[in-house]
Formats: sequence, C-alpha cells, structure tokens
Amino acid sequence: MRDVTVIGAGVTGSCIARELSRYELDILVLEKGSDVCEGTSKANSGIAHSGYDAKPGTLKARFNVEGNRLIHVLSRELDFPFKENGSLVLALDEEGRSGIRDLYERGIKNGVPDLRIVERDELKAMEPAVSDSAVCALYAPTGGIVCPFGMNIAFAENAADNGVEFLFETKVTSVERRTDDDGKIYYHIETSKGSADSRIVINAAGVYADRIHNMVSEKKIHITPRKGQYCLMDKAAGSLVSHTLFQLPTKSGKGVLVTPTVHGNLMTGPTSDESLDAEDTATTAEGLGTVISRASLSVKELPRMTITSFAGLRAHEDGGDFIIGEAEDSPGFIDAAGIESPGLTAAPAIGVFVAGLVRDILEPAEKENFISVRKGIPSMALATEEERQALIKEDPAYSHVICRCELVTEGEIRNAISRTLGATTIDGIKRRTRAGMGRCQAGFCLARTIPILAEMLGKPEEEITKCGTGSEYINGNIKDGI
Repeated sequence: MRDVTVIGAGVTGSCIARELSRYELDILVLEKGSDVCEGTSKANSGIAHSGYDAKPGTLKARFNVEGNRLIHVLSRELDFPFKENGSLVLALDEEGRSGIRDLYERGIKNGVPDLRIVERDELKAMEPAVSDSAVCALYAPTGGIVCPFGMNIAFAENAADNGVEFLFETKVTSVERRTDDDGKIYYHIETSKGSADSRIVINAAGVYADRIHNMVSEKKIHITPRKGQYCLMDKAAGSLVSHTLFQLPTKSGKGVLVTPTVHGNLMTGPTSDESLDAEDTATTAEGLGTVISRASLSVKELPRMTITSFAGLRAHEDGGDFIIGEAEDSPGFIDAAGIESPGLTAAPAIGVFVAGLVRDILEPAEKENFISVRKGIPSMALATEEERQALIKEDPAYSHVICRCELVTEGEIRNAISRTLGATTIDGIKRRTRAGMGRCQAGFCLARTIPILAEMLGKPEEEITKCGTGSEYINGNIKDGI
C-alpha cells in the first residue's frame, strides 16, 4: 500500500512530488509517457507570468503570483534556466488604453509588485523594434522566461533524489475507491503495467485529468484541450526584443506573444484552437500563418527565420479556473486539474499547497535528510573558458562536440543519461542538453547520439527511440538486405 500516488509527471505532478518528498512517505508517480515533461509541460510559452491577468480571487490569481515568487528562488536552488526579463502588454491603438488600465488594476488587486504603465516614448526606448501602432503598455518587471523542460526535469530529479519512485510508459486505466478491513478508504489503481493501491491519489493528468477525476467522483468535470501553435526562430533573431511582448488578452487567452527564450532564440505564438483530440499536436500552415501575422502586429519587420514549429495542448476546464483540492465525495482523492496558463508559473505554488493537504490528512513526519538542492548538467555553451577547461580535465568527453548548433558535447550527453531519472530516449537527451534543438534540428547530431545512448543503456541501436515504444529510428541495416 502506497501512501501517495501522483498521476502525471508534467510540471504540476513533479512539483507536487518534490514537495511531498519532504516527508516520510512512500510516493509513486505514474506517467504514460516515456519520460517526464512529455505532455503540456514540454510545449508551451516558457513564460513565468507576473500575475496581472487572472481574475482576482481565483485559484489562477493566487497560485500565479506565489508561483512567480517561488520560481525566482527555486531556479537557483534546483539549477534550472530562468531570467527575469519583464513583460510588456501592448495597447496597439488608443482604444486599448482602457484595457491596459483594467489589467493594471487587476494586477494590483492580485498583489503583483512594481506594475506600471509606460507611454510610447519610454516603450520605444525599452523595445526599439516595437510596432509603431503601440501607444502604451503595462510593464510587469517580475515577469520572466524559463526553460519549461529544465524546470520540470529539475523538480522530478530532486523528488527522485528524495526517494520518490517514477514509473514511465505506465498508463492509468482505472481508479476505484475501496475500503480496507479497518474501514479506511484507499484507492485501487489499474495501469497498463499492473496495479497499485494507495491511501491518497493526486490527479495531475493534464488534458486527461477529467477522465481520471470522473472515474471516482460523481461530481463530473470536463476538460477541452486547446491547441496552441508556435514558431521558434533562430538565435540570429533572438535579440529582436528583450522583454516578453503580449497583446491585450481575449476570452481565448493572452494572444500571440513575441519573446526571447532563455536559450537565446525568438519565439512567437500561440494560437488557441479547441481540439477534440487530446493527442492532436500537429501544426498547420493556417495556424502557423496566423502566428506570424498576429506577431507582426507587435513588432516591426518580424524576421522570417523559423527553424521549427510545434504545438501544445492546454487543459481548459469548463469553469475556467484551476481545480485544486480534495474531491467532495472522494476523501483522499486530490485534483490538480484544469491546469492551463498560467499553470507553468503556478506549479511550484500548487505543489506546496497540495503537499499541505496531504500533510493534514496523513500527518507524516518531516525528513531530517531532505535534499533541497540539485545541480544541473554543465553546459559547455554557457561555460567560461576556464570552466570548460576544468570540465575537460575532469572528463575528456566534454571536449568531443556532438551537437554543433547548440555546442553540446559527449560529456553532457553521458551526464544526461547517467544521472537521476536519466534520459532513455533521444527526446530525453534533447530536453536535458538541447542536442538537436539548433538550426539543423538534429541533422548532424542524431547519428552521433544514438550510439552513445545504445552503449550506455546496453541496448542495440535498433531499440533506441525518439520518445518511447513505437518510435524507433532504425528498422535494420541496409547491408543486411543486400
């Protein structure tokens, strides 16, 4: 019997697991993907929102502002990329002034620090490339940009270092409430790889969270996947803007943004299209065209330097707010559902809150040896020359470049595979090291990465996958058929 089972290893589930790992608890995380960060958490804007947008009094407002504060601290403790570059919400005509004022007042009510409205002259000084149509903007200096993969992986690794068990390619097929011989409620979980019993179940299943919730509760919820498409541009375009530029939000979201990334690229997006398919992450010419045309409203001469495009799904619950807490008719079943924007920012605060609910139910002892810090993979691309030489002296594999676009070495790739919750797929290496994320999109490094992964996992190269079973790269050797 487990104490706690978390369903979902995205950023929300991983943050919850990390906070729970502070206590003497037997914790299991179930994930249907082959790695952490394979759903919504891998395909989003990577923005640490300041908190002015959410309606005051909502869970979104509460956890956004607190999550932003925590990211500033935890990015240092857990060593994941974050930059407080600030955000600007643009009014593109005089009619937009009232909307900017409304956002300012909402942000003040939500407790967002240092908000102010900047007029056109100051705005142009801050962002010379901003559209000539922009008349003013809401400036939120606490807004930031984060690596969503790095953040998710950091929380998961730290949770695992503190004893949390993760099971991948393990799809939950049913959750049933039961009572033991002492009359205590527990949950029986059936998965694609067997079953588990748990005193508490935490539902952090993203776009599938309604299906998990509805397995146990009579009070149903409904999630609609909203697809957002993005364009990622070359690093040569990365300096076009320094702040994250938003347009005034609509009912469908915060609109198309233009932002630098923590790795030096430029990104635009997303669209907001309702989808009936919770696995539909395909991009379309129409959608990407919309991204470019709308982004061009915010800046002058948007570069046509897209190196890749992608789409992610956001879990929009019909009520429009996060659903976080114990289900009314199912004691011990805790939802973290409907986690759409600003979910990435809110995740650390959601983790603290949900861990508090579990603590109140089970009353566990705190660990005396909790590991609060984590060190990420050294980056040769970001290291000083002195740091590079020290790494090479310690391990010559750091001198062997595998990915030229992102300057990723064999040492970094081997580190990514051998560390806690190490990479077992090419996508896993990509998210941990950025090998394959550059201008050539793995054209150079893929053939060099597969042998390293095969060697370290003790598998034939034919069994190496992009993202789990069914995504193998190699079908056989050409010579075998001659």
